[in-house]
Amino acid sequence: MTKNPNRINRIQKKLLPWLDVFAITAWGILLLKYWLTDKLNLLIHPNYFGLVVAAAFCLLIVAFFKAKELLQRRRHEMTGNMQHISLFPPGWGSALLLVAAILGLTFTPQVFASDKALQRDFSELLGSTRVKPQAFRASVAPEERSLVDWVRMLNVYPEPDRYQGNKVKVQGFVIHPPDLAKEYIFLARFVLTCCAADAYPVGLPVKLKETRDQYPVDTWLEVEGQMTTETIADKRQLTIAASSLKKIPQPKNPYSY
Repeated sequence: MTKNPNRINRIQKKLLPWLDVFAITAWGILLLKYWLTDKLNLLIHPNYFGLVVAAAFCLLIVAFFKAKELLQRRRHEMTGNMQHISLFPPGWGSALLLVAAILGLTFTPQVFASDKALQRDFSELLGSTRVKPQAFRASVAPEERSLVDWVRMLNVYPEPDRYQGNKVKVQGFVIHPPDLAKEYIFLARFVLTCCAADAYPVGLPVKLKETRDQYPVDTWLEVEGQMTTETIADKRQLTIAASSLKKIPQPKNPYSY
């Protein structure tokens, strides 16, 4: 039994436009899912949440009107006089978009961790030159500053002895840089300036009273202590002399901005 090429072509012409509808709908649903499940903050800066949500609703509206149009008119009447230039055969672009959306709906975005941070040179972690300086209020007590606040402060006033003896209470995840001695850990946070693609780690060394073996990589800690100056990697570096280290759950929003 041979297949009728004309019949196959007719079926393709009817189904391919619906692939566009499914792909657009899937992406609208995916963006709304990330927003409603509080996963959007793992992918994009909160300043852009409104744009993402608006885009999601726009996609769903476009899909609705596209589906309505397809139900009212036959596809071959719509494409009879239209010419498309595409890198892919008809339907492939929509199929790729649909597959990408399905994968996004299936898998949960993962938080960046020490493996990504260690892709950078240790001197880059210590320098943290990408953190933009901000204005600081003198009334803010040192122990109320976040880890990123301390790094920003260092970029404005880099002399570590300036902070000698300041109390500190910060949260972050553990990194074991190979260039750091066993009595130190590196406490870090990732900073997002726009989206996950430009995330970068910042942090400070923490001097322990014991070895770091009981603090595995990627463990989230709340560290209390005071600031001191240590020579690390042949550089005088602001360091947290820890008096208390408490394991904590990963924060709902693990990134800083």
